[in-house]
Amino acid sequence: MIDRNQEDLLLELLNTTPVVAGSTRDALGTPSEGRAWARQHGGSGASDELSYLIAARDALQDVVRGEREPACLGEFLKGVHSIPDIADGKLEWSLQVPATRRMAVESVLTWASLQETKPGRLRPCANPQCQRFLLDRSKPNSARWCSMAECGNRMKARRHYQRAKEARNS
Repeated sequence: MIDRNQEDLLLELLNTTPVVAGSTRDALGTPSEGRAWARQHGGSGASDELSYLIAARDALQDVVRGEREPACLGEFLKGVHSIPDIADGKLEWSLQVPATRRMAVESVLTWASLQETKPGRLRPCANPQCQRFLLDRSKPNSARWCSMAECGNRMKARRHYQRAKEARNS
């Protein structure tokens, strides 16, 4: 079962390529930034780990945006095993994956779990100038923006300006 921390980590990974001052900024884009991000999120920061993580992030972003089919994520799960064990009278599963691939694999597995348990709740921000994603945890599943303070406010202000402009021109 995927927990909220894993969901949050997936969302943070997806949001490592925000648009800042009109251009995309990649939080994993340089080796030092990528190492720092991975270490901050429980990884080692090794170059192989970053390569897998960036490839998984790019594929996941495309899948969530509908630009690629989910089948493309299968490559990240090759050679991965889940081993059952009984601990304290409960069945537990442990993931068997090389350490350099763990973060990428866990991100794909978290995405798959969200698709199953919360379909349609992980999606891109509705602001066309934004490249961030949101995980809608609201009961009505009606969130549209990654942040109401940023994108939501901007989009509402644009619509208001457009309506006012059309009213003046009528």
